Amino acid sequence: MIRIAYHPIYKHPLPLGHRFPMQKYELLHRQLLHEGTCEPEQFFAPGQPDLKAIEAVHDPQYVNDLLNQNIEARAARKVGFPMSEKLIEREFTIAQGTLEATAYALQHGCALNIAGGTHHAFKASGEAFCLLNDQAIAARNLISTQKAKQILIIDLDVHQGNGTAEIFDGDDTVFTFSMHGAHNYPFRKEKSDLDIGLPNGTKDQEYLEVLAFHLPRLLDKVKPDFIFYLSGVDILATDKLGKLSCTMEGCKTRDRMVLDACYQREIPVQISMGGGYSPDIKIILEAHANTYRLAHQFWN
Repeated sequence: MIRIAYHPIYKHPLPLGHRFPMQKYELLHRQLLHEGTCEPEQFFAPGQPDLKAIEAVHDPQYVNDLLNQNIEARAARKVGFPMSEKLIEREFTIAQGTLEATAYALQHGCALNIAGGTHHAFKASGEAFCLLNDQAIAARNLISTQKAKQILIIDLDVHQGNGTAEIFDGDDTVFTFSMHGAHNYPFRKEKSDLDIGLPNGTKDQEYLEVLAFHLPRLLDKVKPDFIFYLSGVDILATDKLGKLSCTMEGCKTRDRMVLDACYQREIPVQISMGGGYSPDIKIILEAHANTYRLAHQFWN
C-alpha cells in the first residue's frame, strides 16, 4: 500500500493572482480521498525537519539564512514569491516529507509527496519557486546512511532539473536524468548525467518513444537500488509555462512506463509532484491524480 506525505501547510497562501496554483495541494488531497483512490490512513503529516540531512546538501549558511529570513532581496526575487516565516516552514516540511516518504518506499516499494519536486534549488540558493531540493536531500541521506549505493533521479518535469544537476555534479552515486523542453526555463541549463532537450510542440508519440528508448537502457547502465521520480505534469499542451504538447493520456502513459519499470525490477521509488500550471485547475488535478491511481494499482 502506498503512503503519501501531506501537511496543511502545503497550501500556504500567496498574494491573490499569483501564477503558481498553490491550491492544487489541498484539492489533490481531497480528490484522492473523495474518489476512493486513497484512504485517510495512507496520508501522513511530516514531522520536524531534519537539519542535518538538509545541511548535507545545502550550504549551512544558506540554511541559516532561510531560517532567519535573511535572504537578500535579489535572491528572493529569483525564488519568485515573497519570503515569510510560513513559507520557510512550508519548504522545510516538504523536504522532511520526502525524507519520510523515502524511508517508507524502502520498506514497501513506493511512497509519494503531494508537494516537492523542488529541482531548481541549488546548494546555496533557490529559484523558480524552489528553496530546498527535497529529492536531492533524500537521495544524499540514503547514500550517507548506506541504505542505498546507487540512485537514479528521473526528472520528467518540463523544466530541466538544474539545481539537482549542480548538487550532484561529480557524484557517481547519484545519476541525474532530466528530459525536458529544450527551450523552456531555465535558459542557462546545468549539466545532468543525461539531459534530453525536446523541441517545442513535442507530442505524445515522440515523447513516449524517446522515453521508451532511454529508460530501460538507463536502468541497465545505472543499476539503481533506489529511484526518485519527479512527475511534473507541465508537459501538457495546456500548460502555460511549458512548451510541449502532450495530452492527458500521454502524461498518464509516461507515468505508467516509469512506475511499471520500477515495479517489475523491484526498485523502490519515491515520487514528488513537481510542476503543473494549466489555467484550468481541474486539468492539473486530473493529471496529478493519475500518478496516484497508477501507483495504487501497482502497490495496492
